[in-house]
Amino acid sequence: MIHAPIEEVWAFGMDLTKIPEFHPRVVKVDLLSGKAAREAGAAYRCHLAGGKYSCVEKDVEIVPMEKIVTVLPEDTLGVSKVLNDYVVETTLHRLDDLTRVKISHFYSTKTLKAKLVHLLAARKIARDTTAMLNGMKRAIEEAARRA
Repeated sequence: MIHAPIEEVWAFGMDLTKIPEFHPRVVKVDLLSGKAAREAGAAYRCHLAGGKYSCVEKDVEIVPMEKIVTVLPEDTLGVSKVLNDYVVETTLHRLDDLTRVKISHFYSTKTLKAKLVHLLAARKIARDTTAMLNGMKRAIEEAARRA
């Protein structure tokens, strides 16, 4: 739950250049599509802390004030090769002056390798997602207090 109107939360989340402000593992974002705002087809590379790894994410569906669907076409960790149908869905819901943000991860585990990656990574994915949501909440609520 973020103590801000959905319009503010949406505007913050649509700005790809803000990702390092709230995602604890991302230190830099390259705008591969040349667009700083999310839109269907916009691709961007996230450079992860430590400088060794990165991933490319691509937004494939945007429903204004409701949903962002993102895929992971490539990364240097090898996740996209094993979980080649990895999809992240971010949904927003208005609750008076609060906004509920939910992030869901979807992928199939048809191969033994995919099942092993899931067993090893599922909890880390959940922790990283929680940390990212907490970072987003903090950034948006602090900006609202300063305004």
